[in-house]
Amino acid sequence: MTARRGNRPPLPGRRRSEQRIEQMVRVDHAGEYGAVAIYQGQRAVFAKLPHKARIAAQLEEMEADEQHHLDTFDTLLFKHHARPTALAPFWDFAGHALGAGTALLGEKAAHACTEAVETVIERHYAGQVAELEAMGEQELADLFEEFRLEEIEHRDLAVEEGAKETPGYALLSRAIKAGCKIAIKVSERV
Repeated sequence: MTARRGNRPPLPGRRRSEQRIEQMVRVDHAGEYGAVAIYQGQRAVFAKLPHKARIAAQLEEMEADEQHHLDTFDTLLFKHHARPTALAPFWDFAGHALGAGTALLGEKAAHACTEAVETVIERHYAGQVAELEAMGEQELADLFEEFRLEEIEHRDLAVEEGAKETPGYALLSRAIKAGCKIAIKVSERV
């Protein structure tokens, strides 16, 4: 008796692709979760200061973009049968702390945080887009590319607003970028 095609187990290469997509969705969900937390932490500081209304509005707009990304990844988690990272509570705490901490250092430091995070995330998305295209997953690649372009907009705004003029910028930027890269590696697995 021959099994129907729908009952056959997936081919080994196909299952590997599915596992990789699950991993991508998990880590990107975690990243967007952290990004929302960072902007919330920054806005918690600036929103209380009337003379900081301009940056608070910028942060609110960027947070809305990140929330849209997060909502999309919530759907993708379900669609691709991926589990979210077990570290979500930690990323929430760390994101709020990083956001509030950089905001307390001033507007330029808050923008330096955005520039550093978005630089890492943009490159991360670019690698995923190339990988998804190679897998033949064009629809997902196009979505990730759309999000990558929005992250570039956030990064460019941060640079225009003086991110690189932050006292200690090089050290702050390197530390945040290193933290982001570690978070990506850990969230892919945990």
